[in-house]
Amino acid sequence: MPCRLMKTNMSSDNTISAEILAEDVKGHRGMLILDCRSQSDFTRSHVKGAISIFLPSLMLRRLKSGKLNVGCIIQNNEAKDKFNRQWKTQTIVLYDDKTEPATASPTSVIGLLYKKLKQDGAKVMFLQGGFRNFEENFPEFCDGPESDDDTDKEIMGLCNLKIAEDSAYGTCDSNGDLDSPTSNVPVQVIPHLYLGNAKNSADKDVLKNFGISYILNVTPNVPNKFEEDSAFKYMKIPISDHLSQNLSKFFPEAIAFIDEARGSNQGVLVHCLAGVSRSVTITVAYLMQTKQLTLNDAYDYVKACKPNISPNFNFMGQLLEFQRSLGTRIKCSCGKLKCTCSDLSRLISEDSSQSSM
Repeated sequence: MPCRLMKTNMSSDNTISAEILAEDVKGHRGMLILDCRSQSDFTRSHVKGAISIFLPSLMLRRLKSGKLNVGCIIQNNEAKDKFNRQWKTQTIVLYDDKTEPATASPTSVIGLLYKKLKQDGAKVMFLQGGFRNFEENFPEFCDGPESDDDTDKEIMGLCNLKIAEDSAYGTCDSNGDLDSPTSNVPVQVIPHLYLGNAKNSADKDVLKNFGISYILNVTPNVPNKFEEDSAFKYMKIPISDHLSQNLSKFFPEAIAFIDEARGSNQGVLVHCLAGVSRSVTITVAYLMQTKQLTLNDAYDYVKACKPNISPNFNFMGQLLEFQRSLGTRIKCSCGKLKCTCSDLSRLISEDSSQSSM
């Protein structure tokens, strides 16, 4: 067995030794521990009671710009409540795989979290030696897939990432329910493509007023209300808003269904229950493929159309993988392959001109 670490004091103002952290975990003293590694690494093994914080590039950008608060990216109610109650008073310990996390890049997950938490007034420390060092010396204070401690397994953070929450700590919706109908009418994203909720899909007057005859239902249990009416064509994707769901496997047929509707100059409604997560994911994927947009640009464009969108973390990860699979060199209408003008007005102008031909 490796020799125990003998450090008993913090070696600097922003680091904490593995031994002190182990004593805290052993005594249940309440330090908040944030694991900044990948989800697969966290699942394999992590410090007992740690909360997983892993963000794709889109979330990193929002965290860097100050638009994403740490408390709001922890959707698991127990973990979120714990963080929101204690972050101002308890020491927060960050770790990843680096042996010297204090020297990590300021644009890395751990670097951005440290900066954000410090700016917000939290007492935050890096774990000396990173996780590998802690696991080597204190394996009894680590949990992995074989652990029987269900309480610690529940505190895994980022179950359903709510990107749209830009409010202060503690002001996010704490019930974790992303699916509560919020809009009486669907939102037009581009000509003939509408984003909405279950209530919109069950209102025949609304559907007729918007010229919608195609309906893409991204739920397992909301019925296709007018399925017997030959005026409507349905596609159903039986996916729930949960981390275990693979929505990306339906992208090709969903995109084809939307293309069929728009190619016939018919309106298509993409809906889930609330119109903020599953249906948004499909809509963003459609724009990424057909308009050659990056995930960032497609997401920002849809959010400008419908500000309350909030795809869960799992679906955002699938969109990130979808972007990689597309492998497209995105070119802005300004003519540059790389630019910062975010000129997405071509989405409307191009489609409007085509539909009028």
